[in-house]
Amino acid sequence: MSLLHCACTKARVSDSPSANKPFDRSIYTPLGDDRGDVTARSEASSSDSFSSTTAMLEFESDASCYELYSVIGKGHQDSATISLAKHLTSGATIAIKRTDLEASDLDLNLLQQEIVLCKQLQHEKILPHYKNFIHGHELWSIMPLMAFGSSRDLIHAFFTIGLPEQAIAYILRDTLLALEYLHNRGIIHRGIKASHILISAAGKVCLSGLQTAIFMVQDGKRLRVVHDYPENAIDLLQWFSPEILEQNLSGYDTKSDIYSLGITACELANGQAPFTDMPVTQMLLEKLNGTKPMLADSTTVGNFVTEDAISESDGARADDANRPEKVFFERTFSQHFHNFVSLCLERDTEQRPTATTLLNHPLFKNLRRKTSEALPALLHPVTPLTDISKLPKDNSAMSDLTQQLEEVSMEEDWSFD
Repeated sequence: MSLLHCACTKARVSDSPSANKPFDRSIYTPLGDDRGDVTARSEASSSDSFSSTTAMLEFESDASCYELYSVIGKGHQDSATISLAKHLTSGATIAIKRTDLEASDLDLNLLQQEIVLCKQLQHEKILPHYKNFIHGHELWSIMPLMAFGSSRDLIHAFFTIGLPEQAIAYILRDTLLALEYLHNRGIIHRGIKASHILISAAGKVCLSGLQTAIFMVQDGKRLRVVHDYPENAIDLLQWFSPEILEQNLSGYDTKSDIYSLGITACELANGQAPFTDMPVTQMLLEKLNGTKPMLADSTTVGNFVTEDAISESDGARADDANRPEKVFFERTFSQHFHNFVSLCLERDTEQRPTATTLLNHPLFKNLRRKTSEALPALLHPVTPLTDISKLPKDNSAMSDLTQQLEEVSMEEDWSFD
């Protein structure tokens, strides 16, 4: 069993400082000034919306109006390809997600749900779809370019042992703003993880991955809990809350997203999600038994291994200073960050705070309220992908689609707008 596994997963609820204690709201303080309510946060965050001319452009339902460049990601279990692109009419740089509608493992109902939700939801922290249309056998979704990619991309590209705490705080705060908006509307995201949290060149954080979301409002009434288990959710099991995995009569509510956010916080801080090296059945048992993942730093790793043991385990090695265990032992996250993760990962949902409550957590006290403009500097030396002029054009995609359209006569172009 790896050291990372030990540090992240072996503190049970009974060992937690917050276990068996009533929920203490006194540790929370309003953000910035004294306006701690939802309206104040909405006004503050609205200045960080996509205010550039790109959001105001009219995008056509015609593939010839777009020029495709390099592929920058995949989605929908690899049935979707995300490419850098240029809107030829305006010259704006955008991203286009092309989903293969003939893919055998694609759930069209989930795809339709994501499109409808993205059109209904209007929030600066939720990734918008500017236009959706069908071209050949593909659904094209026109989206803003999030030039830093996903938080998971950042971990893979450079921050292999985790992001800096302040950068994580910005990411978690903005994700909570998105969750607060969704939860107030009776929507459970059910897909919170690092790969669904995207970052723009200016440091704007947006939540995506709405294909697994579920409404708690049915027939005009808001349900107290829901019991639906997401289909095709094998890639989300590590992030699911115990109550979703249990599938019992108690059901689950919006606080299941808070648990997922706690797992994501560990993923951002440790470089990988908890339970990564566990069989699924063991992970299920650990979660149901109250195993609470933790941040890997000197206060947690030191409980399982000494610095001498780290140095002596493989003898004197030249790269010893770069070993993950050594870095975990030498770094220390703040007590506020540890407390935030502990609260999110409470087994008892009654002890788990809401998104609105967590937005007033001391972890975010020293952050700038209105924007995340400091985030790009915290991600140095990673640079956002903004200049596509030197990238190769993806002419193959356009030629393949042109050939397919010649072989299959389409009566009309379908549009979701």
